[in-house]
Amino acid sequence: MAAESNTSLSSYEILEKAREAETEENLEEAAGFYEQLIKQNKADEFPFDRLMIIYRKLKQYKEELRIINKGIKIFEDFYKKPAGRKSSKQEKLTTLSDAFMKSAGLKDKKGNLVYVPEPISRWMKRKAVVEKKIK
Repeated sequence: MAAESNTSLSSYEILEKAREAETEENLEEAAGFYEQLIKQNKADEFPFDRLMIIYRKLKQYKEELRIINKGIKIFEDFYKKPAGRKSSKQEKLTTLSDAFMKSAGLKDKKGNLVYVPEPISRWMKRKAVVEKKIK
């Protein structure tokens, strides 16, 4: 049962098929299903983590690095402030939130986050390991 045309399947059904293929040690097929989930561009770390593990098991480090980079980008975009027009209440809330974050030491003077949220920090560590393996 290859990763057939799954355009009519829901995310949940694709995830179930991926888990089933992985349980049956059919890693290539499971990777195909997880890739489909990632293409939906959702900030869900589970398919990224599973794909990284599968590519690590298959010793396909370049593919693992590709997934790490894609995951980091998607989650960085997810954690950025949304663009667009804000109401006056939203602007006031944002101003108060930024002031609190700065006073608590969670943001620097420019408004950038001081810490790197999960799963980005974990993936950045893994990225360094994979890059060493590739070299």
